[in-house]
Amino acid sequence: MTTYTLAGGCFWCLDAVYRRIKGVSNVVSGYTGGDSDSPTYEQVSSGSTGHAEAVQITFDESIIPGDVILDIFFLIHDPTTLNRQGNDAGTQYRSAMFSVDDNQHSAFEAALIRAKEHWGNDIVTTIQPLGTFYPAEDYHQDYFNNNPGNGYCSVVIAPKIVKARSAYTQWFKEEA
Repeated sequence: MTTYTLAGGCFWCLDAVYRRIKGVSNVVSGYTGGDSDSPTYEQVSSGSTGHAEAVQITFDESIIPGDVILDIFFLIHDPTTLNRQGNDAGTQYRSAMFSVDDNQHSAFEAALIRAKEHWGNDIVTTIQPLGTFYPAEDYHQDYFNNNPGNGYCSVVIAPKIVKARSAYTQWFKEEA
């Protein structure tokens, strides 16, 4: 199993898409890349801790290649906008990939090169070593599925799922 840690705006969006991908066995929303120990959502959302909202995606590369996981990442968020995704603004919403070793760093660099073919050379996504990852509070986990009536879910997250499903149909799980 492989785990990637990615930040691309609100973690609810990434979480919702990756939970629907074949070969993904676990998605955890959390915080990384900051300076304080055991940050809370309130602290991170204030922008004062330096953490990004991120997800850890654990997947089986015999079912889905890591390149596809990364290409989906660059499809479902805007990697050209510094510290912002839609109305979510601040360093906690930055675009970043957090690597655990040289192999992941190389895979992330290759994904950036592929993304430039679509987005151009204005990509602001950073690659940095993964420090401590702090899982977010329970109510953030699987937020989309647990809050179907939430306006943010229907207006912001649902279109990202549709976009990813349209582009990567063969990698999506069958819906019940």
